[in-house]
Amino acid sequence: MAKRVLLVGGATGIGGATKELLFKQGAEVITASRGPGADLPFDARDESAPSWSLPAALDGLVYFPGTIRLRAFTRLTVGDFWEDLQVNCLGAVRAIQAALPALKEAESASIVLFSTVAVAQGLAMHASVATAKGAVEGLALSLAAELAPRIRVNVVAPSLTDTPLASALLSDEKRREASANRHPLKRIGDPADSAAIVAFLLSDQSKFMTGQVLRPDGGLSSIRLLA
Repeated sequence: MAKRVLLVGGATGIGGATKELLFKQGAEVITASRGPGADLPFDARDESAPSWSLPAALDGLVYFPGTIRLRAFTRLTVGDFWEDLQVNCLGAVRAIQAALPALKEAESASIVLFSTVAVAQGLAMHASVATAKGAVEGLALSLAAELAPRIRVNVVAPSLTDTPLASALLSDEKRREASANRHPLKRIGDPADSAAIVAFLLSDQSKFMTGQVLRPDGGLSSIRLLA
């Protein structure tokens, strides 16, 4: 039977690649975002609970909204931290709470959240986004325990990926080359890299996995090459 999956945010980039891949695999995809063409409305900055009309049962939920606020700690305001927390973590909380009754009706369901390499690997200028994504990883671990065994919860934590969100960091060939060379695999991420992992985590092939953080980060968080 085809999976029925709710994709929250991410109309382009990794979200767009995931939607395309799931369609190819025969999944029924429901989208929620603030952009045109979405099946359901959703704004990660809106503190009210989503009012969604969902199917009786959902097999999966993926939460894509994120931020890249690279700024020295001394230039960050509490408002910056709060906005990053709202988009990356609290929006996920609201989306999951709204979809949880439908997820509980599935025989086996999967939730996939997004973090960043900057949680596992300390990176300068990343204090706000790393704080928010660290909260996402903590949320995922707690929910993985609370919702087992019927609902699995896992995290994808990529490094820099060639998406519209990261366009300012990859605006010319010199920047792209420098970003690639920071990774042991000497490349930046492609949206398809993370989309393939999301599809795996939604599938029955990962049915013995929960509470995990998968890292398509070119080796940045775990290895160093000899000079």
